[in-house]
Amino acid sequence: MNQYLESSLPSLRVRTLTAADLDFADSVRALAGWNQTRADWERFLALEPGGCFLAEWNGTPAGTATATLYGPELAWIGMVLVHPDFRRCGIGRALLERCVAYLRGRGVGCIKLDATPAGRLVYDRLGFRSEWSLKRWVGRPVGAKLDAPKSKLRPWEESDAARVESLDAAAFGVSRRALLGALAEESTAALVMESAASGIAGFGFARAGSQALYLGPVVADSAQAGLGLVEALIARHPKETFYWDIPDPNEAAVDWARQHGLNVQRPLIRMFLGENSAPGDPLRQFALAGPEVG
Repeated sequence: MNQYLESSLPSLRVRTLTAADLDFADSVRALAGWNQTRADWERFLALEPGGCFLAEWNGTPAGTATATLYGPELAWIGMVLVHPDFRRCGIGRALLERCVAYLRGRGVGCIKLDATPAGRLVYDRLGFRSEWSLKRWVGRPVGAKLDAPKSKLRPWEESDAARVESLDAAAFGVSRRALLGALAEESTAALVMESAASGIAGFGFARAGSQALYLGPVVADSAQAGLGLVEALIARHPKETFYWDIPDPNEAAVDWARQHGLNVQRPLIRMFLGENSAPGDPLRQFALAGPEVG
């Protein structure tokens, strides 16, 4: 047994995570086999420095969690990780409770997260309720047409974070303007699909991950636009394996993934705590931004 678990007077402390803790944070992420990178941790600190937490057991780093604030209607909990040497000590629950307390202290009405089936019991006990299910699809797409209408596609521009704001808020539930701007800078491909009728029909990113390229977010006002963006992003990375998180209600995206040779890696459950006053629309979400941010 690890020496820190043998103490007769264990000491658990949850404090704010800092840049000095990023080596540990990314190492525990790697032990869990998650797809995020150090750049993700740096973004969490840049966007919400007061909402990143580190758990210590007798002074030794033991776990992490992050809270992302989108506004008074909605915030997100992610990156809840506990080092294998310190599991079953209540550390995960302590981190969750710290995130919830922080967000409630900021006046947030609804808190969401994407849970594994195994972790659902913990969230149930804290009062979280299920909203809808999703799955992570993985693979290298085969047989894709890759013929999205190129005349409507263009590279993302810095000003697009404002241009897509209303479309993204309708899909996700609230504005993610700051997050989208940061994700676009990190992306290996960031595209916008324009529409003569509505101005912008959709947008989508592909981002580097530690295990595979991550497809998402992809948000669009129609299946044609959403899947056109998916195909265009894949076309820019023809030899890459993708991770792609799709809401189960979005049958068009699910069918595309299945028909083009991707396989389900794991199911997840979107859960919420509080009043879900801004639920968004999963039919407009053709790829999620990631379980850690929605």
